Amino acid sequence: MLTAGRVQALLLGLAVTAGYTGFTAAAGVAGIAGIAGPAVAQAKPFIRSFPTISTIASAVPTSGPAKGDQNPYGVAVVPRSSGRLVRHDVLIGNFNNSQNQQGTGSSIVEISPSGHQQVFAVVPAPTSTPAVGLTTALAVLRSGFVIVGSLPAPGGNSSMAGPGALTILNAHGHVVRKIVASDINGPWDLTAVDHGRSAVLFVTNVLNGTVAANGAVVHKGTVVRITLRIAPNGIPKVTSNRVIAGGFAEHTDPNALVVGPTGVGLGATGTLYVADSAGNRIAAVPHALTRTSTLGEGATTVASGGSLNDPLGLLVAPDGHIVTANGGDGRVVETSASGHLVATRTLVANGGGDLFGLAVAPGGRGMYFVNDAGSGPATNSLQLLH
Repeated sequence: MLTAGRVQALLLGLAVTAGYTGFTAAAGVAGIAGIAGPAVAQAKPFIRSFPTISTIASAVPTSGPAKGDQNPYGVAVVPRSSGRLVRHDVLIGNFNNSQNQQGTGSSIVEISPSGHQQVFAVVPAPTSTPAVGLTTALAVLRSGFVIVGSLPAPGGNSSMAGPGALTILNAHGHVVRKIVASDINGPWDLTAVDHGRSAVLFVTNVLNGTVAANGAVVHKGTVVRITLRIAPNGIPKVTSNRVIAGGFAEHTDPNALVVGPTGVGLGATGTLYVADSAGNRIAAVPHALTRTSTLGEGATTVASGGSLNDPLGLLVAPDGHIVTANGGDGRVVETSASGHLVATRTLVANGGGDLFGLAVAPGGRGMYFVNDAGSGPATNSLQLLH
């Protein structure tokens, strides 16, 4: 088993998370802790270090076959220029089509820090379904490959939701491989550790028995670890995949399509943090890089209730704290790795249903987030807390 120091050495400078970057100094999870009590004293909480919220650009394509796609979910910062990818640009994946049907969006847009928007790629629908539905699962590797998850729901109907896939695109926006497996079932979010010629993905899945339950809660949500090998001038190839955590609550929902484990972020010691939306808590999977067994019962609870209100997007901030985006009220919550409330902040007033993906801005100088509703220029946009 890797030591904590060895894991930190592997991660520092190498982690690329579907927009969720950062490292925690915590040695692990200290136990179950709620966050309803008073905030822990903190010099400058990450989410309160930046005074301004700016709208960078709309995430809605204005031309092409996916014109009008909306409901941006995934957020990922480009680490290195390659092909059509420009360093420090931001990729956004859309979950809905122009008719606002959930589980049907297919476009990935690229937005520069100055606000220029262009369509990076349109992911084609598989022959088995006319829908794509790009989820919050989105990452950009230093090798120039983009990985995006899909959960197709033809007509926006949750009863028709399919398992989807992880699609790999090259730096020019062309599909080069699709990862389809029995344990990839509704990939809802992901985080990646990028080693250059290899990468490790942690993927949450929300469709294991969900559709058949017809709205009832089932405890079958999972986290899958996937290892990729990237040969020089080659296409990423899966070398191993393993379910490392299971038992997360999940269910279909008429407003959200599906509710289940969403945001994931990896700490410096190898603990994986999971935003358990249906359980209204933050969970943890220790030794996520090396574990060989499945941690059941929804993993270990770090924090629950209190300021959490349907946590969706998640990142590990540069100070090691866990930041989650509330789907229920438009706020972000900053929690210590031991489960204590550090700070809260409203990003979208009365913003229930507006927040999903989060990403640390380059150099830790802010935080990108998507506003799925809003008003005026903020509607379906990329915004920056800075």
